[in-house]
Amino acid sequence: MIADNRKSRQHYEVIDSIECGMILLGSEVKSLRNGKCQLDEAYGRVKGETLWLINCNIAEYPQATVWNHEAKRPRQLLIHRREMAKFIGKAKEKGLTLIPLRMYFNERGVAKCEMALCKGLKMHDKRDKLKKADAQRDMQRALRRRG
Repeated sequence: MIADNRKSRQHYEVIDSIECGMILLGSEVKSLRNGKCQLDEAYGRVKGETLWLINCNIAEYPQATVWNHEAKRPRQLLIHRREMAKFIGKAKEKGLTLIPLRMYFNERGVAKCEMALCKGLKMHDKRDKLKKADAQRDMQRALRRRG
């Protein structure tokens, strides 16, 4: 695991998710291996037939000197055409946003990004979610005391 976007689950309802590859520079990969990535403000954007990761902050790699990368440059995401057509069709619906949930290295050592199609939660939805979690916690506590 490189980076996790924890706040995304609090602010959005995840509808669908997909695993994407990324086109990265060498200094970006080295920085990712050091865990220097932030997904807090990142989002996905569809431009033509391609999917882009915008505003993802991958810190500069100090040893790269002249060949370093820009920290917040747009990065192209790689997915199959069939998945792209299905995903873009859903993404163009009103009120849906593309958000990166997490970034990780797979078993072969390739950097991957899990993008999700999300719908923003309203304040009352967040409150309902908290009430349900509290009620569930109270029920678990009562069951533990009884047994």
